[in-house]
Amino acid sequence: MLAFRPMTMRERLALLERRAAEAELGGGAARLKVQHDKGKLSARERLDLLLDDGSFVELDRFVVHRSHDFGLEEQRVFGDGVVTGYGRIEGRLVYVFSQDFTVFGGSLSEAFAEKICKIMDLAVRNGAPVIGLNDSGGARIQEGVVSLGGYAEIFLRNTMASGVVPQISAILGPCAGGAVYSPAITDFTYMVRKTSYMFVTGPNVVKTVTHEDVTMEELGGADTHTATSGVAHFAHDSEAACLQAIRELFRYIPSNNVDEPPRGRGTDPRDRRDEALLDVVPDNPNKPYDMHEVIRRIVDDGTFYEVQREFAANILCGYAHLGGYSVGIVANQPAMLAGVLDINASIKAARFIRFCDAFNIPIVTLEDVPGFLPGVSQEHNGIIRHGAKLLYAYCEATVPKLTVITRKAYGGAYDVMSSKHIRGDLNLAWPTAEIAVMGPKGAVEVLFRKDIAESDDPTAATDAKISEYREKFAHPYVAAGRGYLDDIIDPRDTRPRLIDALDTLRTKRDRNPPKKHGNIPL
Repeated sequence: MLAFRPMTMRERLALLERRAAEAELGGGAARLKVQHDKGKLSARERLDLLLDDGSFVELDRFVVHRSHDFGLEEQRVFGDGVVTGYGRIEGRLVYVFSQDFTVFGGSLSEAFAEKICKIMDLAVRNGAPVIGLNDSGGARIQEGVVSLGGYAEIFLRNTMASGVVPQISAILGPCAGGAVYSPAITDFTYMVRKTSYMFVTGPNVVKTVTHEDVTMEELGGADTHTATSGVAHFAHDSEAACLQAIRELFRYIPSNNVDEPPRGRGTDPRDRRDEALLDVVPDNPNKPYDMHEVIRRIVDDGTFYEVQREFAANILCGYAHLGGYSVGIVANQPAMLAGVLDINASIKAARFIRFCDAFNIPIVTLEDVPGFLPGVSQEHNGIIRHGAKLLYAYCEATVPKLTVITRKAYGGAYDVMSSKHIRGDLNLAWPTAEIAVMGPKGAVEVLFRKDIAESDDPTAATDAKISEYREKFAHPYVAAGRGYLDDIIDPRDTRPRLIDALDTLRTKRDRNPPKKHGNIPL
């Protein structure tokens, strides 16, 4: 009879190394090759690109599933299809999970869900962002309702973490069924063209139910969700570009709802005046111009990190630095639909504003808006309710709010776009600003319809009344005289005036009435 000999420390370490190497392989070399052949990176390669070199610390790498059904008992893979842990981006702590499609198609099991929930709990406890790299076939069918329960546990944590720590999702493969709702709750969603997809039901189900023939790309590809549905915020041509863009986002957003946003590292002079701003706004009030040009000439180093560029392009949202301060910029875009507010623009800007407010990022509004978009389609699809979301978001926000009216500010849109009446902290206007109930032509047609109709020359009469209206109302001086504007400024002074205001508002104290939560018009 052989005597029992306990393993030595070196033997135990050798076993640990073998099992760690097995965990590193995920679903094995053959499946990893298939992943690469599809133009996709492995779960661990993605983390290497996302995080600072050598900063990733893995948690739960030896977790395996607990199922004994449908042949799974003999198929246990360390990690069970998701790599979880924490690392650094530019030295800042982030918690991450990276789904591994080489293991059971990245399908979610009970153990898989518990791993994600653990790092989400740690993120909230330690005040650090959560980044999820999604590449999953959905719920693991063999585990039935247990898998569905795992999704619900994740959804709950997404909701509880919302507004506490930033949550970022990268869709790097298929994301279907219940799997799409966790990214939908998170703050920003990134996608990759030709390899990532999001849909509740795939093309085959759509064809069966509605008889519509549609490809995966058309139904739920990156361009569809960034330009048409607005579900995703960013689309990139490669996984490497996508992951780099996530790193860049952290130049502007804080780690949690208590910390201040990171300061910019540019050397752009705070008192810089730009002569070109004198010529940006055309003399003809009906001629379009590109608000991107105004933004670039105001912000530090001309750098603007735009969010949802392809969706609702009549309004611009994104991040920049002003005198080193991180700011969220909301700007009407006269080059698209004259900068009018419609349903999609209202939704886009409202959500962006609420993120900024939750994470202490001042909001700079550049305003040139002729009003809300009229039309049967807009009314029937709820422009009143959706426009109210934007109004609600601005009213609710307690962060510093700075507004510059570059040209038009008509009707209710004047009120909505961070006016002094809804707690705007600094409201400025360029001399080209036109602030009125409506545009001169529309106002004249309402006020003087009878006089014009009875005149000998209706065209000349209309032109005369428009000139009279412009002289009386289509300028910023009435609003300034009432104190609704704090100043009318030389456009060249826009940057230094905004930076000076951000200096004074660093200690701003403003709170909403105590309540469980408001009832935003969803």
